[in-house]
Amino acid sequence: MRGTQVRVGLARKTLGEWGMAVFGAAASAPMVVLAGGIVATYATTQVMSLPLVFLLVGGVVALLAVGYTAMSRQVPHAAAYYAILARGLGNGWGVAGGLVALVGYNSIQISLYGLLGATLAGLVGGTWWVWSGITVVLVAVLGVRAIALSTRLLATVLVCSLVIVLAFGLSALASPSGGAVSWQGFSVSGLAVGGVGGAVALCLAALMGVDVPGSFAEEAHSGRAVTRAVFGGVFFLTGVYALTAWAMGVAVGPDQVAQVAADPNAALPWSLFEQRLGSVVTVLAEAMLICAIITSLLAFHSVVARYVFAMAREGVLPVALARAGSGTRISAPVGGSLFQTVTAAVVLAGFVVAGADPVAGMFTWLSTLGALGLLCLLLAASLAAMMSLARLRGSRAGVWSSLIAPAFGLALGLVVLTAMVVNVGTLLGAAPGSLKPYVLPLIIVVAAVGGGLWARFLRRARLEIYLGIGLGRPDTHAIPDDVGVTF
Repeated sequence: MRGTQVRVGLARKTLGEWGMAVFGAAASAPMVVLAGGIVATYATTQVMSLPLVFLLVGGVVALLAVGYTAMSRQVPHAAAYYAILARGLGNGWGVAGGLVALVGYNSIQISLYGLLGATLAGLVGGTWWVWSGITVVLVAVLGVRAIALSTRLLATVLVCSLVIVLAFGLSALASPSGGAVSWQGFSVSGLAVGGVGGAVALCLAALMGVDVPGSFAEEAHSGRAVTRAVFGGVFFLTGVYALTAWAMGVAVGPDQVAQVAADPNAALPWSLFEQRLGSVVTVLAEAMLICAIITSLLAFHSVVARYVFAMAREGVLPVALARAGSGTRISAPVGGSLFQTVTAAVVLAGFVVAGADPVAGMFTWLSTLGALGLLCLLLAASLAAMMSLARLRGSRAGVWSSLIAPAFGLALGLVVLTAMVVNVGTLLGAAPGSLKPYVLPLIIVVAAVGGGLWARFLRRARLEIYLGIGLGRPDTHAIPDDVGVTF
């Protein structure tokens, strides 16, 4: 990796809080969580109080987001975690965080190709990897376009998905199992079961994506817009997922929902759509699931592209990846987008050659790897906020944002991380005693150590690059504001 820093920037002031919130919510994909995440969590963990688990995990993510957003306001950077860790913990930690972020975001994005391919093959026939390959091309084409096009597409699909989710919830409440609405899903006593650790881990995975707005800080109207988008996403999605999980329990019966979810012949949630809303709505829901997966792919693709662009701009990655495009202001990080597309194609080809199952293998393993990596980064961002106490206090962030919330988030987040690591074998459906699932935490460690070693090399051999790590966007006078429409 050779080269010097390239002082180009993404078009400024092209995204408001609404546009960034759309990216965060679309990345999390409510339809995917309804059709896959909630059903799988009930089936795997047998936890009846899943709605309460969503609320508790959402609270932990909100606490972790305090330090993350406080730091992102101080370091507006397209590679958010990379810059936050570099400023708060040191340049070596920044490079380590950048590589972990690339592993995490890429893993979640690529996992969705397996889910989409299997879903399309099941609905319309054909080979799953052919559908996945077609989608790689589609995302590649959309990924190099201006952010405004992606925002419109994501917003349309998100609104339609939420209408479907709302219809599902209302139909459950209108005709509850047993004739009465049960609140058992919010019972604290329901947490005293063996599968609660796995439920915590899966709920955390469902919320991954709410941190996405931080990567659009360079294109945002203001740092406050990033903060509002992140917290809006956390609170909104937590509420949606808790209510949706509760509605599923009400529709089936809280005492039976786990058993029914584990029965493949029950076909949750599609059987409920068919019974309560009819075949037309069921078909629409299936179509929206496909669209939601595609927009989630596009959202994570955009984040990876920005990380690659921003790190390449500072010489940490090959500078050619930042020179794609023309002029000093670019509307899309074309080099980073192409890099992500190639990475996705290579990994997809590897799973196809290995004969892996697209859902049990590709989707489950890669999405779990991504969730582990992003949780580690949220923890590191909270630690960085605490280590930057003086800077944050000087910016009027307050003791809550600079110390209290990050400390509580770090402590509770470590509990969630422990639950994920301890239950990783169960989450992946591995045989008891198998060590294969622990390869995933090892990959995160290897990425972090590799980033730290690369930073040490840069410090010795390319000091000018090392000193520029995490500096962020070029001078605002060098990158003019965009005069087009802001979302």
